[in-house]
Amino acid sequence: MIPSAVTNIFSLTVVLFLTALIVFFIGKSYIVSLSQAQGVRPHSLRQYYGIYAAAWTFVPAILVLLMWTALTQPVLTRLSQTLLLDAYPNIEGAMLQLRLAQLQNISTGLISASDDTMRSLADAQANLRANANDLKFVVSLLVAFAGAIFAIRQISPEQKARIKWEGFLRRLFFVAAVVAILTTVGIVSSLLYESIRFFSQYSMIDFFFGTHWSPLKAFSSSGGQSEVDGVTQGSFGMLPVMAGTLLVAFIAMMVAVPVGLFAAIYMAEFASERTRNIVKPALEVLAGVPTVVYGFFAALTVGPFIRDLGLFAGLDISAQSALAAGGVMGIMIIPFISSLSDDVITAVPRSLRDGALGLGSTRGEMITKVVLPAAFPGLIGAFLLAISRAIGETMIVVMAAGVSAQLTINPLDSVTTVTVQIVMLLTGDTEFDSLKTLSAFALGITLFVITLMLNMAALSVSRRMGGRYE
Repeated sequence: MIPSAVTNIFSLTVVLFLTALIVFFIGKSYIVSLSQAQGVRPHSLRQYYGIYAAAWTFVPAILVLLMWTALTQPVLTRLSQTLLLDAYPNIEGAMLQLRLAQLQNISTGLISASDDTMRSLADAQANLRANANDLKFVVSLLVAFAGAIFAIRQISPEQKARIKWEGFLRRLFFVAAVVAILTTVGIVSSLLYESIRFFSQYSMIDFFFGTHWSPLKAFSSSGGQSEVDGVTQGSFGMLPVMAGTLLVAFIAMMVAVPVGLFAAIYMAEFASERTRNIVKPALEVLAGVPTVVYGFFAALTVGPFIRDLGLFAGLDISAQSALAAGGVMGIMIIPFISSLSDDVITAVPRSLRDGALGLGSTRGEMITKVVLPAAFPGLIGAFLLAISRAIGETMIVVMAAGVSAQLTINPLDSVTTVTVQIVMLLTGDTEFDSLKTLSAFALGITLFVITLMLNMAALSVSRRMGGRYE
């Protein structure tokens, strides 16, 4: 039996790569000897013939390996179900799934068998898995050798190896683009499907225009919604959650955009090369700080500071507030805006600057009247990236803004965001068929539509502004 370390998918991939590397050198040597024997100059450089042979060796084999790996577990599960049904004829559906999980854990050595029957079944499953891995190893190598032999026999001085390799790369890039598109379609489709299930049980009007959000409150056993002190339990009005999201994102952008943009203007237009080499890496260090550290900073430093400042001014401010979360989030976003804006401003043609200065503009007028308008499309992209980061942030909001949904625009109040509610609804021991869990998908598709509309509006504006300098 082949050792399990060799049948591991990573180890097998390394073996296939080394095989392809050997075939690469064989292909290079073969085209040289063949062209010398025939006295004909090959169409392409010799490395393209080696790449052609290596591609035929590696690509089909890795595709077989991936498909085999994807199909192995379902087949083993079906065979294990058959073995369990033979051993326990009267087993029910739920118990069958439990036994399958136990059998998987026993065969991998995570737990010990409770009886001899399960032990024998686990041994049988382990043997099936080992045989499947051995067969996967053999089949993958056979496919690799077959591809290598086919490619070597196809090599000739007349063969257009470079054109074939470039055609393969073009198809590979097309497949990558299709995979990205299909992934997006799959994400949106899953959100839509679950959202439709939610809206089939809950009114869209109450969801989009409701002012009370309490999904964690249980529904009454009678099937209706219970009321306590006149407040409906299990309410799914998203306005408080969306208001908190936009409030925190707005505060973050009010902090990040001026600081990040001004820092980018300084580094691109005023700083010396030595100063730039110090300031830019120092700013980008902020991008490497984990968000949980920002959350600690907001909860333990900024939040109490704002509360103490409010007490000094005679205001009752909670330690958890939208101002604390948004301010710290803005600090976190500064590197994204400054780095991207600096690259965009630096990319503005020097001729525009020289022309403005040559017409008598001051340096400040040149920046505000020429450079920034010319860089406006790229700056919009940087701001959109920052907004997306602010809307999608969760840890800072949980630690600094709280989880209570309040319909307010007061930055000193405790608020929550869409991402925080999604995390709370989809974590823990919950049923995915419950209305409470389905509401997370409704929040997700709503946030997706809002960000899509923002992107489309910003793209339209940037195109109109950028057209002036084309």
